[in-house]
Amino acid sequence: MDLVGQLKAAGVVPVIVIEDVAQAAPLARALVKGGLKVLEITFRTAAAAESIARIRAEVPEAVVGAGTLLTPHQVRAAHAAGAAFGVAPGLDPAAYGAARELGLPFVPGVATASELSQALSAGFTLVKFFPAEAAGGAKMIKNLLGAFRSTGVKFMPTGGVNAENLGDYLAIPEVVAAGGTWIVPKKALAEGDWAAIERLAADAAAHAAR
Repeated sequence: MDLVGQLKAAGVVPVIVIEDVAQAAPLARALVKGGLKVLEITFRTAAAAESIARIRAEVPEAVVGAGTLLTPHQVRAAHAAGAAFGVAPGLDPAAYGAARELGLPFVPGVATASELSQALSAGFTLVKFFPAEAAGGAKMIKNLLGAFRSTGVKFMPTGGVNAENLGDYLAIPEVVAAGGTWIVPKKALAEGDWAAIERLAADAAAHAAR
């Protein structure tokens, strides 16, 4: 799986918190119809693994990954559910070690130069920059690249990214995609307003086109 290529083609990855498994497939259909087919279902709820499995079964055109993977147990659950990739907010050897054992493409999180250096030493050239805005935003990524560009590192910033600042991140060539929660508002998800989510996805996809 060429994860970097798929992320770059997507430009934006909806970061999704699902409480009710019944929402998973219709939500994924709305996002894919809006032009966003790479999705990240976060392991912040008990419904995460089953939601990934449901999307895999019912919306095969979606590329669904698992986010907020904090432990080896969560990594294994994500893999068993059929996740195409895993994402973590931090750089935990136990978590990314489990992913490697399973052959699950994995994106660890970094926020500092020291963490980025450690990620590169561990063999990762694609990292999640988190929490992006709080950690310095697009300006911080540019500063990090001043020292690390020669390594070939690529970034997926997440945390505080929205429709207004998305362009700042995607203007950086080394940013392959940005993750964001704004595409799936809690109210729209709770009400099953798939049309609204599709419109937000289409707008984000249009902004990400490059």
